[in-house]
Amino acid sequence: MSDASRMILGLIIGIGLMIFLVMKTKVHTFIALLLAALVTGLIGGMPINDVVSGSKKTVGVISAIQDGFGSTLKSTGIIIGLGVMMGGILEASGAAERLAFTFIKRLGQKHIDWALAITGWVVAIPVFADSAIVIFAPLVKALSSVTGISVVGLALALACGLQLTHCLVPPTPGPLTAAGMLGVDVGQMIFVGALVSIPMLIIVMFYVKSIGKKIYQLPLESGEFERRDFKKEYIRTMDEVESVMDTKKLPAFGASIAPIIVPILLIFVKTFWDMYKKGNTSVAGSIPDTLISLLGAPIVALGIGTILAIYGLVGSVDKKKVLGIMDLAIKDTGAIMLITGAGGSLGNVIKVAGIGDVLGNAIAATPLPAILIPFIIAACMRLALGSATVAITTAASISAGLIGTISVSPLLMAISSCVGAISFSYFNDSGFWVFNGMFGLSELKDQVRCKTAVSLIMAAVGIVELLLMGLFIR
Repeated sequence: MSDASRMILGLIIGIGLMIFLVMKTKVHTFIALLLAALVTGLIGGMPINDVVSGSKKTVGVISAIQDGFGSTLKSTGIIIGLGVMMGGILEASGAAERLAFTFIKRLGQKHIDWALAITGWVVAIPVFADSAIVIFAPLVKALSSVTGISVVGLALALACGLQLTHCLVPPTPGPLTAAGMLGVDVGQMIFVGALVSIPMLIIVMFYVKSIGKKIYQLPLESGEFERRDFKKEYIRTMDEVESVMDTKKLPAFGASIAPIIVPILLIFVKTFWDMYKKGNTSVAGSIPDTLISLLGAPIVALGIGTILAIYGLVGSVDKKKVLGIMDLAIKDTGAIMLITGAGGSLGNVIKVAGIGDVLGNAIAATPLPAILIPFIIAACMRLALGSATVAITTAASISAGLIGTISVSPLLMAISSCVGAISFSYFNDSGFWVFNGMFGLSELKDQVRCKTAVSLIMAAVGIVELLLMGLFIR
């Protein structure tokens, strides 16, 4: 058996083992993911421990698992911790309900899911999608609790908007890198990427609305979730919502929204400042640059949001009670972080083993429709590695070598790379586990019916759009 075949076999056996353990045994998902990473690496030809031969070092499967776990939690662990602390205060103080009630009154109950989808679509342009899920989780839960609409449907609407612009619209790192590698004007990339994302969002929302009824789940005050069979009478009318809210003493809207909006604005400012700085290098290292870089870092921005929540919403509450609220909020995050980190371990093993390179090169050599080559490379990278940004970067770098040999414009090659990276959000994707943990999806079949299914639907719509654009853009 060739090395390439052995690598692919290792991936198939590793993922199959994980699915079997999660669905058919009592083994925790965290352990199942670690075993999948171990089996994938060993069958894929990785040594158990690091091997040094002269100046060359071959990374062992154990190191790859540890490095993948650490690097994933390095980017998500602090954000999750701060986010759930802030969320606990928003929920306990009534601020989340205040925001939910204001949303409903201004937009109408029938359009709440669309409002969340559009919010996600806008916010993910400057804000990392996983961070946005954590930031908006309290609002989504409150909207579900107040209206009786499934938290799964509402959260999935938000996640779809987040995923689309995260993968398609600069200045998010993936599409920005693709534009640079393929020599595409960033302005064109923003316009076409945003345009392509709109039909995807419209079509996937039909599925989102239906899955919210099939997986009908409501948040409880304890922080857990209650699963029921959907009935129309569970959905409250606007009069019922108002009667419920009128009996509650809730904080002011400004104090309620500040912990959410301030971090987002700080991250926004840093994102666009970084774009400005590229063309004006003289500002680098200046006082404004230092302040914006510090305050706009996601962990600092979320830390500021958490402090605003503490002193703006529960400043007069006893210290022990406030600490108790935050302790209660973070009690379930251990499992979320462990599973998220283990997903990163699996992705890193696949990356270090070279499975991603094998898939990419094999696809580039096939007689596929030229416009779909970057798409399929990116889709396979997303399937193998979990990271949309890495998938886009890999597909764009391989596709750059095909410029001049296939009759597809660099712009469409860049868009094709980005659309392909939308597909296959599953077990080795940190965002997959953050979403499931935040909104109480513990069954594997439900997890796949949500994040994985919507990613495939949006990618399928994207294929149709790519083929149509290929008829007109050369």
